[in-house]
This record gives sequence, structure tokens and C-alpha cells, in this order.
Amino acid sequence: MNFQRYIIAGCFSALLLQGCKDFLDLKPRDQLTEEYTFTSYQNFKTYAWNFYDVFPGYNSDVISNEFNSDLFLNAVPNGISDWIWQRMTIPAESPVYTQSYSRIRSVNIMLANIDNAGTLSETDKKHWRAVGLFFRAYNYYQLVSRFGGVPFIEKPLSDTDAEFLNAPRTPRAQLTDRLLEDLKWAEANIKADGDGENTIDVHVVRAFMTRFGVSEGAWRKYHQLGDPKPYYEACKSAAEKLSASFPSPLADSYDDDFNSESLAGVPGILLYRRYEIGQVTHSIASLGRNSSGRWDLTKKAADMYLMRDGQTRWTSPQFQGDKSPFTEFRSRDRRLYFTTPPPYKVNTTHPSYDFTLTADPADREYIDTMANLSSDKRKTLPTLNWQGIVLRQEPHYVDYTLGQPFCVTYTGYRFTKFSNKIARIQNQDINDAPIFRMGEVLVNYAEAKYELGEFNQAVANATINKLRARGDVAPLQLGAIPNDPQRDAGITPELWEIRRERAIELMGEGFRFDDLRRWKKMDYAMAQKLGRWIKKGTDVAADAKIPILNNATEGYIAYEGVPPGPWPEYQYLYPIPSNQRVLNPKLDQNPDWK
Repeated sequence: MNFQRYIIAGCFSALLLQGCKDFLDLKPRDQLTEEYTFTSYQNFKTYAWNFYDVFPGYNSDVISNEFNSDLFLNAVPNGISDWIWQRMTIPAESPVYTQSYSRIRSVNIMLANIDNAGTLSETDKKHWRAVGLFFRAYNYYQLVSRFGGVPFIEKPLSDTDAEFLNAPRTPRAQLTDRLLEDLKWAEANIKADGDGENTIDVHVVRAFMTRFGVSEGAWRKYHQLGDPKPYYEACKSAAEKLSASFPSPLADSYDDDFNSESLAGVPGILLYRRYEIGQVTHSIASLGRNSSGRWDLTKKAADMYLMRDGQTRWTSPQFQGDKSPFTEFRSRDRRLYFTTPPPYKVNTTHPSYDFTLTADPADREYIDTMANLSSDKRKTLPTLNWQGIVLRQEPHYVDYTLGQPFCVTYTGYRFTKFSNKIARIQNQDINDAPIFRMGEVLVNYAEAKYELGEFNQAVANATINKLRARGDVAPLQLGAIPNDPQRDAGITPELWEIRRERAIELMGEGFRFDDLRRWKKMDYAMAQKLGRWIKKGTDVAADAKIPILNNATEGYIAYEGVPPGPWPEYQYLYPIPSNQRVLNPKLDQNPDWK
């Protein structure tokens, strides 16, 4: 299955046509659909394809959610996070809430019809029940992670059924215990290879179990909700099975995971969304290279990337300072280069598809670096816009564009992790999107092992050090962890490094806000978001409008002020949308939301 919606529409049309011969029976459409859909293995498979739409793929909303964390900044005027600046109010409706329950109903319809499918073997029935339980658990956890306890519905009820409209919230602990039980059943009964390449199989179920387990385990521990151990154990068990199945769990290049035209066969990719010109495309690569995306890393995010010797930028003799982007990027984790463009300068007129090198050899240092690390279809320099017009230099600021109003940034760290030059057709990008990958599994596993008191050098070597190797970073040695002056004093050095690795490996993939919420660490986002060090009159014009910290002429870029703190306890959960509470009077609001 390649998540191609054009296939889904055609298949449902074909299924409905099977009922045309019995049109005179005048049965309701949904009854006809159920009667004639759930009759064969292929029909179950076709019906289940619709479930895959829950996976977002490359979606701008996923990246924009990162603005609510400490590591991203929205490079537009007044683009501050409503969460961080405590401007959130109770919404009338929530697409996540309504769409999740709509999908859950679709899954429940299938689950309710499995036992009546006489043509299916018992093995096949167990398989489709496992697929259904996986998707139901996935959708429910979208709700639980935001809202906490929600009504647990396991019948095919519509949002107008009285039973649904009078269902109280199921306590979070009770609901997540059920989801874990269902996922374990799915793992034990799904066909090992699913329904062919790139479908839900046992590996995908296990990958989600690692995500679910480490997330809910942390929520229980840090929000004092109950025993976290069963969830960390579930993550550990699933991750160990995946590691045994994939002893070489990673592609050679970090960039392979995100900027491959096809992810079929890429090591470590367990499930992906496929894109292709003329069928289904996305626009994330385009938005990252023109003036529309405006996704920036913060200075804090850049500082998290280690030096090649495994030391922090504050402790390593390799670090040559951050007052020049050229020195700041030297000898860093290579994943930084694939996430935000390294600096360079070239000579070019505007607009032009051509350039020449400057007289200063330093201006081409990272042009040569990226020529060795990447390819012309991905992240070689200089930067090109979607038309192929050459950008004079990186970093390239919103308020100092040198006459080129594209590929701009506030902080100087423009987010380009998913950007490439594969198709070069505006808003028709075709790099496949990973849904589950071993890079995430490894950081989930490392965290779970630490929380279980089982993190040792062997685990570090099997997880963090495999990831560091792709960045050409020295391995983590637990007996010699650098003394990071930025470390949260309430976090041990070991856990700090595990969380650092998670932040770097998953940068921009939509995890950070939820991570800070589950760790109860949203106070990290209360600090002012800063950008690069610049000097007016040298790095930019003396009269450039770029704001600098404390209104200085030299220092760190500061478009945003200091958020109001502290973080309100009640904001660790989203508010229940008001229209749902009008429809269902038994649906209590989360505490302190008004």
C-alpha cells in the first residue's frame, strides 16, 4: 500500500457497484456497503486502505506545530506561539477530535463485520482484527495525547447516536491500558509481512508500540498518573524485536530518510507515504526553499548539535566560536548540515541560473563539503529556488535579502530538512515521507531503557552511537559525558544526552512539543528565542532592520521577546472543543480551561 488516494476512490466505487444489482432491495447505503464490502479478503484490504489517511506524511501543520516548542521560530511578523504566549482559548471545534472519531467509527465498522465474513479463514480474521486494532489504537492515541481521557467507543456509532452523545470520558489510565492490550494482541496476530510491501505489518505495529510506550510511560511518570513500567517495558520489548529484525537499522546518510525520491528498500524505513508527479504530491520541499515556509531553528536548537569529537560547543576545543556562521558550522554533527543550510557566498546577478566563486576561498568551504555529502538532486550548494535561480549567500535574512526575496530566515537557521531539488516543480514535491523509521525506534528504546534503570554502554552503542555515526560524531561514553553547561540541573547527564539525541534525530518531525508536555518540561519554552550572532555594518547593512538582543548593533538576533511565565499546569492538556461539550453534556472540560 502506498497511501495513494486516487486508488482508494476508484476501489470504493468498484465495491459499491457490486450492490447495484440489488438496488431494488432499497436498503440503506451504509447497509449495502457493509453487506457487500466485507465478503472477501480483497474487499477487507480495499476498505482498510482508507485507514492510512491518518498518517500525515509531509504536512505543513506537523512542522508548524514545532513553533510551540523551544527549538523552532515562525519567521513571520507576529508569528509567536499562542501556546507559549498563553493566548490559547477553548476552540469551538477541533479537526483532530472530529476526524479521529470519524476514523474510529470506520475501524469499528470493519471490526464488527469480521466474524460474519464466512469466506475468511480464522488466520485472516485475526489478521484484519489486528489491523483494525492497530488503527483504532493509533487514532485513540492522537486523542489521548492531546486531551487525556476521552470516551472509548468500540461499536460502530456515528457522532449523532445517543450512546455516543452521552458517553462520559474514559479515564486516561483505563483507556491507555486497553490500547496497550489491543496493540499486544495485534502484534501477536497480524501477518508478519502484512499485505505486501509498505503495509501495516508486525514491524509497524512494534514501531508504534515503541512510540506509544515511551510516550505514555513518561506521561504516567512525570504527571504522577500511575505505574509507567508496563509502558516502558512494552517499548523495550518491541524495540528489541525490531533491532533483531533489522541489525543494520539505518541508511548510510541521514538525508536518505527524508529526501529520497523513493523510500522503497531504504534501510530502516518501516512505513512511508509515497508521492509521485501526476498522482499525489506535497509542497514541503517547495515551502522550504521559497519565501513561504518560514520555519526556522532557534539558536538553542543549533547549539544542541555536538562537535565531531562528541563534545558540546561549550566544551570542545574544535569549536571556533559562533560570531561567524563559517566557524559555527565547522566540525559539527553532519545532521546539522542536512537540517539547515551551511554558510556560503557566491557571485551572481539576479535573477540568474549561473554563479562564480568569490575571491575568498573561505566562501566555498561548505560548497565543497556539501558536494561530498549530498547530490545535485538534494542539498548541494549554492541554494536554488524552485526555478533554479541562484541564491547569493546563506544565511539569507528576511530583513536583508540583497534583492532576492526567497529562501529567507529570521534566525539565520532556515529549516531545510525535507528540502531537495528532485523535481523542481513548485508545490509538486515527490520525496517520500517516512511514517515509522528505525531512527525513532532507537531513541524510543534508549529512553525506555534509561527509565527502567537498564541504560548502559551496550545500550548506548546499540542506539545513540548508531545515530551519532551518521553524523560523524564520536560515540557517547557513559564514563566520560561532557559537562554541558546548558544541562537542566534536574536531569542526569545520561538522560540529558538521550534527550539531546532525540531532539537532533527527530528535529522538525513534530515530536518536540509533545515531548516537552509528556516530560513536564514546557518551562524550556519560556526562554527567549534567539538567532545567530550578527554585527551590523559587517554581516548585514548598518541600517538593516534585524533586531538584536538588547537593541545592540552586535549580538544574537532577537525577533521575539521573553514569554510570560511560568508555564500554566493546565496547559499540558488541550481543551475539549466547546461544540463537543454542547453535543455531549457528560463530556467534562479539562481542569482550569475557561
